[in-house]
Amino acid sequence: MPCQSAWRNNNLEKEEIALKTVELRTPLDDDQISNLESGDKVFLSGEIYTGRDAAHKRLVKLIEEGKELPFDLKGAVMYYVGPAPSRPGQIMNSAGPTTSYRMDSFTPLMLENGLKGTIGKGPRSIEVRESMVKNKGVYFAAVGGAAAGIAFSVKQAEVIAYEDLGPEAIRRLIVERMPLFVVNDTKGNDLFEAGVAEYRREE
Repeated sequence: MPCQSAWRNNNLEKEEIALKTVELRTPLDDDQISNLESGDKVFLSGEIYTGRDAAHKRLVKLIEEGKELPFDLKGAVMYYVGPAPSRPGQIMNSAGPTTSYRMDSFTPLMLENGLKGTIGKGPRSIEVRESMVKNKGVYFAAVGGAAAGIAFSVKQAEVIAYEDLGPEAIRRLIVERMPLFVVNDTKGNDLFEAGVAEYRREE
């Protein structure tokens, strides 16, 4: 996400060139994400999982009961998305992010059990941010309003759990170079806070 000054100075192209771009492949580990910095541009490839609050509630219940989850959380990335129905022959019609704070109450426990990355839109709670530092996790932002474009990075999609939840069921996606930005890194930095601070300096 380019800084405010780039937009104001009509210098967006130059600013984007300055962004660090990182290629990542799941499952993620500490070595892969320890050097990520808030503001980095990321192309994510590999296997990721979809889920929203209803699915998270069930996952957390399984963890609390000591039962097996429908997928391995270790190194996993969760994408907060409710994909739109696809047309025949289409893998996914659109795949835009949903608001992340709806999953905040579930995320710390999932990070403690191996989850390494989450994808959504909007800021996270202080509890989630502290848990990401403690458990070495990272939060990515997908660009809201670019749902159709993001769907092009989805190469395979299948429901693996909670089909009764419809679009909120858990899906395993195979993605190729899914475009994201690092919002929260493992050091506690926050892209949204940094953006606000810069805006205030320019006033």
